[in-house]
Amino acid sequence: MMTRDQLLKVLEEIITVIEENKVLLTDLDQAIGDGDHGINLNRGFRAVKEKLDALRDKDCGTILKTIAMSLISTVGGASGPLYGTAFMKAGAVVAGKEVISVEDSIKIFDEAIQGIIARGKASRGDKTMLDVLVPAFEAWKAAFEEGESTEKASEKMLSAAYQGLEYTKTIIAKKGRANYLGERSIGHQDPGATSSCIILKTIVDVMAKGE
Repeated sequence: MMTRDQLLKVLEEIITVIEENKVLLTDLDQAIGDGDHGINLNRGFRAVKEKLDALRDKDCGTILKTIAMSLISTVGGASGPLYGTAFMKAGAVVAGKEVISVEDSIKIFDEAIQGIIARGKASRGDKTMLDVLVPAFEAWKAAFEEGESTEKASEKMLSAAYQGLEYTKTIIAKKGRANYLGERSIGHQDPGATSSCIILKTIVDVMAKGE
């Protein structure tokens, strides 16, 4: 379960962590693509930061939808529309709610992924953020179906996410500018998958603190 205040705390921490990893994400992108993933994502989450104070009395759906629009309007390249779509889909699931339940989180995760697939026309194995998000979701959902605690489900989710991240080093990029590299993209970690891992870990870390 995640309260509205915890959601805002998660967003605050994501803003900080994206800033801290801006150079890493940009360097990863430069190796296989445009070289602007970290710069663009950081710009978007700085814009998100400016929205947070006005959202403190809003429901979770409104918060997520507002964040989505901010990312879509300020982040260049593919990452803005993709992350924006994910947040927009998440907001629709919890419209009017001040608490996000475990059941909501499963649906949020699924809807966000389906939105990214539809928007990006990508699949698992294309060397994108989906190579992290899909296995992470599968592990998250399966853990709860097996009766695991939230803590254990989170551990399994992150383990699957980081395995997916490592997997991106072994495959050929099939989307974006990295697609033109062909086999030369092998050996490089996907920047979008990396930012997805960073965001997932941040969510887990904040919730583990119980703030």
